[in-house]
Amino acid sequence: MTIMDTMLPEYEQEMAVTRKTLECVPDALWDYKPHPKSMTMGALASHIAESHGWVMGTMQSDEWVMDMATYKPFVAANREELLKAFDANVAEAKGAMKGATDAHLGVMWSMKNPDGSIMFAMPRGSVLRCFVLNHTIHH
Repeated sequence: MTIMDTMLPEYEQEMAVTRKTLECVPDALWDYKPHPKSMTMGALASHIAESHGWVMGTMQSDEWVMDMATYKPFVAANREELLKAFDANVAEAKGAMKGATDAHLGVMWSMKNPDGSIMFAMPRGSVLRCFVLNHTIHH
């Protein structure tokens, strides 16, 4: 059994639960903020949906340069657009993960600043678990 043979069922289970949660985000409260420094409910839900789009890049390259000056986060206009993006990103993520070898998951992956300094580096499989899956659970 490969590492991905154990990760993919976990991912699929968590995404089913996450989708049920996103289905409950009401359009009427899209701009709700529990605190002035908080993200809006719509922006946070969109962040969760968008983060699964990171899997393809994680699987296909060994680094991601995160330039906050040019990064424009995805923000869905409503629940329908949110679920469409989430479903597309999860389907793409599962496709990118299927068949991944243990060797591929063991390759070091880095998130870097535009100046080349490393924000963090860890094996690709750990990035999937921490940067994508645990990140979703955290939110």
